[in-house]
Amino acid sequence: MRGNRTIKLWKWVPSLYYAEGLPYAFVMIVSSVMYKNLGISNSDIALYTSWLYLPWVIKPLWSPLVDILKTKRFWIIIMQLIIGASLAGIALTLPTENAFKYSLAFFWLMAFSSATHDIAADGFYMLGLSSHAQAWWIGIRNSFYRFAIITGQGLLVMLAGVLNDWTGEMAMAWSILFGCLAILFLLLGLYHNSQLPNPKSDQSHVNQNIRLVIKKFLSVFTSFFKKPGIVLIVCFILFYRFGEAQLVKISPLFMLDDFTTGGLGLSNIELGFINGTIGIIMLTLGGITGGLLASKHGLKYWIFWMALAMKLPDIVYVFMAFIQPDNNFLITTFVAVEQFGYGFGFTAYLLFMMMISEGEHKTAHYAICTGFMALGMMIPGMFSGALQEAIGYQSFFIWVMVATIPGLVLIKFLKIDPVYGIKKEME
Repeated sequence: MRGNRTIKLWKWVPSLYYAEGLPYAFVMIVSSVMYKNLGISNSDIALYTSWLYLPWVIKPLWSPLVDILKTKRFWIIIMQLIIGASLAGIALTLPTENAFKYSLAFFWLMAFSSATHDIAADGFYMLGLSSHAQAWWIGIRNSFYRFAIITGQGLLVMLAGVLNDWTGEMAMAWSILFGCLAILFLLLGLYHNSQLPNPKSDQSHVNQNIRLVIKKFLSVFTSFFKKPGIVLIVCFILFYRFGEAQLVKISPLFMLDDFTTGGLGLSNIELGFINGTIGIIMLTLGGITGGLLASKHGLKYWIFWMALAMKLPDIVYVFMAFIQPDNNFLITTFVAVEQFGYGFGFTAYLLFMMMISEGEHKTAHYAICTGFMALGMMIPGMFSGALQEAIGYQSFFIWVMVATIPGLVLIKFLKIDPVYGIKKEME
């Protein structure tokens, strides 16, 4: 029986989390590269694609509706089909005259559908697996989510470059690619309709008293803001990645931009390989290293050094902006160093939010933290493009280094449990 159950889980857990990660990659990573290829300005790319973070900022506000209306299985399948329709919409609008405006509208639809899919998929995972199975499968689900990000950040960017070489037209290349992705999500929706189980606990709750549900939700939501030192906590979550939020939005545009305009002049294929393979590998290794060290000495011991490890490597972009290297090995090495540091430092960020969320409403409070985390990426990203165009790449990356300082300073004032994160012998 256990073997049959394991086989059944293999049929839907990996594919579900691959389907969860892909639209996030489309919205947050692929859109910026695509618009750069289509000749949109850095200021417009940064402003409008940063707005796409909004559904992940506010998703805790409509998560109760996913619990009340219909089943989580229903939401998963419907959202995958809507994501497929959004991808088809982008494919059809890219060759048109108003491609930027119309494709952005479909990206908005995809972003809200993806955030809703996240809520349903994570809830369904907890309903469809026992607590023991959840712990065992978490590494597998995270690996397939990460594989989806690799697909978006690496493979799709490279494929767009290959299709451009074949067609000779970048808009057509991206249109073909998004058309294929639309078919993929249609098939994923149909596949999960047949393969997802029907847990007895996955039920609609439309008969519940809506007023009581809303009252309970507001009580849980407001309890988060009653935590001791909440103003400092929120400020830290918002400012920890203040510099990095601007860097992550502009760095791919910098690497794609022409040498004559201060960029590195990389092709899509080169950018996709650097970010989607070496970058992701080093990011993952940095996260693993951070987790191992935090489990030995605790978050309080490591948080400053992890933050420093995230922020100091940003200086490689200052160096690249000034010397504009044309050696791909050197560029890849710089990106690898920066990504390892980012993964290492991000571990402290996640652990801090987990620590803050401890208590009666742990899941809901962590969701609120992730909302503030998304807001901390959204707002700096919005003005980063206009700032870069106003002062140039060299001054912009110097500014990024300055912008990392608030996150370091705030650490001094945080109250952190000295033993939080340390692995206990009995565990």
